[in-house]
Amino acid sequence: MAGKHIGVIGFGNMGGAIIGGAIEHGVVEPGDVTVYDPNDGKIAYAKDMGLNTAADERGVVAASDMVLLAVKPQMFADMAVRAGSFDGKAILSIMAGVTAERVHDTVEGEARVMRLMPNTPALVGAGAFALSADSDFTEEEKTFAKELFESLGIVEFVPEHLLDAVTGLSGSAPAFVAMFIEALADGGLKEGLPRATAYRLAAQTCLGEAKLILDKGMTPAAAKDMVTSPAGTTIAGYAVLEEAGFRGTVMKAVSAAAQRSREL
Repeated sequence: MAGKHIGVIGFGNMGGAIIGGAIEHGVVEPGDVTVYDPNDGKIAYAKDMGLNTAADERGVVAASDMVLLAVKPQMFADMAVRAGSFDGKAILSIMAGVTAERVHDTVEGEARVMRLMPNTPALVGAGAFALSADSDFTEEEKTFAKELFESLGIVEFVPEHLLDAVTGLSGSAPAFVAMFIEALADGGLKEGLPRATAYRLAAQTCLGEAKLILDKGMTPAAAKDMVTSPAGTTIAGYAVLEEAGFRGTVMKAVSAAAQRSREL
C-alpha cells in the first residue's frame, strides 16, 4: 500500500485510535490520511495530528484509495448517499451488524469491502481485531489491513458470518470485563480495602492473568489451576461462582450480544 491514501469517515474514539496507532508504528504517514467527522472538535484533533481533513464525506472518498467507515450502523445509509461514488475503492468497515453485502448494495460504485470488529482496548494499543477472511480485498490490501490493525493489538481472520460472534465476545466483552473488575474491587472494599487500592489491584490482576495466558500459551483452565489448591482460599471462592452459574451466565451474555449484532 506504499503511496496509497487512507480516508476515515467518523473520527471518534475508535477511528482516532486506529489511525493514531498506525501513525505511531509507522504504518501510515499523517499526510497520507484524510478525515471527516461532523464534530468540529474531532476535526481539530485530526488537524493537531497533522492529518488532512475534508469538508464532507465526499471529499474523503475522492481523496482516498482505502476508506475506513467508522460511523454508527444506523447512520450508514445517509452517509453513503452523501459520500458519492466508491468505485474502485477499498472499504474497511467497523460497523457492527452491517454485512459486506449490504455495504456493496448501499454504496455507489463497485468497491471492495472488508468487515472487521475492533474493541476499545485498541485505545491503549491492546486491542483484539477480527477481520473477515472472505473479503474481496486484493492480497496487498489484506496484508496492509493486517499490518494496520496489528499496530494496535492482535489480529484474527474469521469468515464474515462469524463476526457477529466476535461482536458478542471481544467486541462487547470489554464492558463485561469492566463489570467484573468493578465487582472484584467492590468485594475488596467490602473486606476493608480502600477503593483506589481495590480498583488498582483488581484491574492489574485481570491484566496480568490475560498476559500470562497469552504470553505462556496456557489454557485458562491451566492458569486457574496454578492458584487453586485443595481446601484453599481460591477453591472456596470458585465454588461460590460455580453455584451462582457464573460461567453459564457469561456465556449467555456473549450469545445475547451476538444475537443483537445479528438483529442490527
